[in-house]
Amino acid sequence: MPSQTLTLVDAAARGVGLDPLTVHRPKAAVPFAGKFRVIDFTLANCLHSGLRRILVLTQYKSHSLHKHLRDGWSVFNPELGEFITPIPPQMREGRTWYAGSVDAVYQNRYLLERSHATDILLLAGDLIYRMDYAELIRAHRETGADVTVATRPANAAAGLAELTLDAEDRVLGLAQVDEAGIESREVRAVMATMGVCVIDKALLLEALDQGSDQGPPERDLWRDLVAPLTQTRRVMAYRFGETRGRVTPDRYWCDLSSIDAYYRANMALLEADPPLDLYQEDWNIRTHQGQYPPARTVPGRSGTEGIFVNSMLAAGTVITGGGVSHSVLFPRVRVRDGAIVDAAILFDGVQVGEGAHLRNCIVEKDVAIPAGAQIGFDLGVDRERFIVSERGVVVVPKGYVF
Repeated sequence: MPSQTLTLVDAAARGVGLDPLTVHRPKAAVPFAGKFRVIDFTLANCLHSGLRRILVLTQYKSHSLHKHLRDGWSVFNPELGEFITPIPPQMREGRTWYAGSVDAVYQNRYLLERSHATDILLLAGDLIYRMDYAELIRAHRETGADVTVATRPANAAAGLAELTLDAEDRVLGLAQVDEAGIESREVRAVMATMGVCVIDKALLLEALDQGSDQGPPERDLWRDLVAPLTQTRRVMAYRFGETRGRVTPDRYWCDLSSIDAYYRANMALLEADPPLDLYQEDWNIRTHQGQYPPARTVPGRSGTEGIFVNSMLAAGTVITGGGVSHSVLFPRVRVRDGAIVDAAILFDGVQVGEGAHLRNCIVEKDVAIPAGAQIGFDLGVDRERFIVSERGVVVVPKGYVF
């Protein structure tokens, strides 16, 4: 069944809400959880779901993402018709870059036309969740739907758009209320979309052509493509987490829409019972890993032991006489003698000098924190040097020199 499906992963967006983490990379390539990139979760879902024909639509500062796909995801066999292929704008339809998710698909319609697939799975590559797409595709075919949209409760960590459903979970359209603020009586539920949609290939090509000469090119997938189809076609909702498939239904879904959302999502992984269990053996997340030695602690010059408490430490990290608590450390981080790191996220290659104190902060790749520096203690001083989020998370950007 998955062999009849072509998968398109939209990884073209910058993700302005994550600035400055997306100044040099797209949102899909932002590091997450100590070793992964955000797109790894979508691609791992494809891998476990038996989907082996995947096009990744890329655009904004895509070199980092392309390199990651090459190094971490060159796992399929092209001789068997399997591939994960990045597709930057090629201007086959018009002379512009991708103007949005629908336009990105439209500009690559020739890839759809020459594919032998009967269904197209449209995915956002910048969201965190685990899902068995094979189960979604099975439900799509069993219900005889033209389009099936994955949904979750609208009151739980807002989705990308809200849809109204009838008693049979048929999608009536985008959520709207009358002047009294009351939904139509035929509406059974309002559900949020998740950036996951499977659609009949012929219907998708038809819908792309119908809208290609209407309105601005920045057409929205839900408002401008899916919503009009609800009036003439059978568009069904698939309730995420209510059918297991082959993955434990933790029902976790997260859009890293801001620095605070990104910080909370990483810190939540350190809870005793995290909402997303990275250690689940039946649905592991694949990524590229450098060949680094194991993480370790080392006594400092004063004889003080390096320690870490309730933290994630990636390979190549060394704590020399310093202390790390409730933090996420990516590969090759160094924490020197007497340094204290608390509730922080340190990207690949960060160096923390002797006696430095860091808390409630995110430090970008390869930044060297000088000895004795303090970050996260005086937000007034921090705002003069760094980006500080609404909830007081300090972000030290890539390339910052103290």
